[in-house]
Amino acid sequence: MAFQPIFDVETGRVFAQEALVRGKDGRSAGEIFQKVTDENRYRFDQLCRTTAIEVATRLGLEDGLSINFMPNAVYEPLHCISHTLWTADKYDFDVSRIIFEFTETELVRDVSHLKTIIETYKEIGFRTAIDDFGAGFSGLNLLADVVPDLIKLDRHLITGLHRDAVRRAIVARTKQLCDDLGVVVIAEGVETADELDALRELGITLVQGYYLCRPQFEQIVSRPSYLQR
Repeated sequence: MAFQPIFDVETGRVFAQEALVRGKDGRSAGEIFQKVTDENRYRFDQLCRTTAIEVATRLGLEDGLSINFMPNAVYEPLHCISHTLWTADKYDFDVSRIIFEFTETELVRDVSHLKTIIETYKEIGFRTAIDDFGAGFSGLNLLADVVPDLIKLDRHLITGLHRDAVRRAIVARTKQLCDDLGVVVIAEGVETADELDALRELGITLVQGYYLCRPQFEQIVSRPSYLQR
């Protein structure tokens, strides 16, 4: 696992660390995902969850832990979460610190099933997030059916935000919509100081991206890169 922090730039603290799959020798996620098939998808999804908790505990993580999961790998929410709960209990990892992200770019075969997963996770105490919001299959239709705790705005909306009135308007209206729904907005893909400043002007303070910190292989970083220079 590699870890990339999500910073709260208002407080200067880490909001959560996102666990990202890597090979044992640090190989990219792309090479790993090429080996995922319908036959091993469930096992892979389960292993990613438990490994993230194990490695985060070993590294002394004290903040939130964001874990990506595959909705299409979950056939029955309570049964499929049992090993994750067992692992969290084993390492004394409070489930309220865990955020489960599902990406909008994955075609969800059954939205009602996804809604059941999210509701089950919330009842257990997990938080949930839609990743890559604005880049996938469903957009607002998905948000109308499944209201998570957080959404992560896709990097395509963030790139050049400071000089693009259209992107700025879209991000501003999305932020207002999420405020109305009680959903917290995270901006991902922040790569410049200008983009960060534009987000702060729009009231978005939870940010993630290379400007702040690149993913670190089996390491936890607690300060943004621009403060380490």
